[in-house]
Amino acid sequence: MKWTKQRLNNLFFLLGCAAVVVMLLTFDVSFVELWQHLCHAGYWLIPIIGIWLVVYALNAFAWQAIIEGNLGHKAPISFWRIYRLTITGYALNYATPVGGLGGEPYRIMELSKDIDKQHATSSVILYAMMHFFAHFWFWFISIFIYLALAAGGNLPITPAIGITLAIIVVFCLFAFYLFSKGYRNGLVKYVLGVISHIPGLKKWTLRQWARHAESIENIDHQIAALYGQDTWAFYRSLLLEYFSRVVQSSEVMFMLLLFGIDNGGGIDGLTITFLHSILIVAFTTLFANLIGFLPMQLGVQEGGFVLSIAALGLSAALGIFVSIICRVREIIWILIGMLLMKIDKQ
Repeated sequence: MKWTKQRLNNLFFLLGCAAVVVMLLTFDVSFVELWQHLCHAGYWLIPIIGIWLVVYALNAFAWQAIIEGNLGHKAPISFWRIYRLTITGYALNYATPVGGLGGEPYRIMELSKDIDKQHATSSVILYAMMHFFAHFWFWFISIFIYLALAAGGNLPITPAIGITLAIIVVFCLFAFYLFSKGYRNGLVKYVLGVISHIPGLKKWTLRQWARHAESIENIDHQIAALYGQDTWAFYRSLLLEYFSRVVQSSEVMFMLLLFGIDNGGGIDGLTITFLHSILIVAFTTLFANLIGFLPMQLGVQEGGFVLSIAALGLSAALGIFVSIICRVREIIWILIGMLLMKIDKQ
């Protein structure tokens, strides 16, 4: 079994390395232009890359809250190990299609070394649910940030924009309803039921249910138990995940400041610039997740940045710059994640 896990670890490692190569070869600019963009960023690359130390720390604390709430006691796993698995898991998510779920099998495999497999599986599923749940809250609250700025005359509001915002609100409210059902009743049985209706997968689904019925029931029970019994762990994790996206918006603000866009400077100007950054990240992540089946969201993230920045009345060139620097940051953190995968000190 140990050898099997080692081979899986090597497979995940090779997948991440292959993703870096693909990302390097799929830049929409030449390496000369890429170097020019990096030189333009200059020392701002340090906070742009470094802010993700904080983002991933918030993600790790959120996952730790899920693990301990799921177990009902302090987790027998160090925060550093959770932090390492968080970074590596997201590195693999960047590299894979289907909504960026490649890191979850790796996290389950590694976490099973510290706790039993059922709790490891339910903890990873719960954290993945929380990660997406926080996304919807981020998009939902961003709508009201936009409306507040529009009311102050800082952003335009047209019938087309109003309809778009209303659609996003309905979309988020529907998602909140689905998540509430998943948290109250479990999710694995529901997902297997959906998969069973996909042509060619019904027999596979029935086999999985026959082999693992008791485990599936236990995992769903653990998912429902966290929401019903440990609400503090649930909401602590949600707040941490939400604020990780707020902190993530800082990297866009750094790039806006690099271009001299500070809305007049001072506390008020920087506050508005930061709120604009939140809206840019919200729109871009919404756009990317709607078309999340593409590996590394190639072209989707770039288009999202260009569209969201243009919607705020800024130049498309700035959108291209932001997307390129964010892609470089992703490559660097994928490499860091792959390196951490080979550091197995618990």
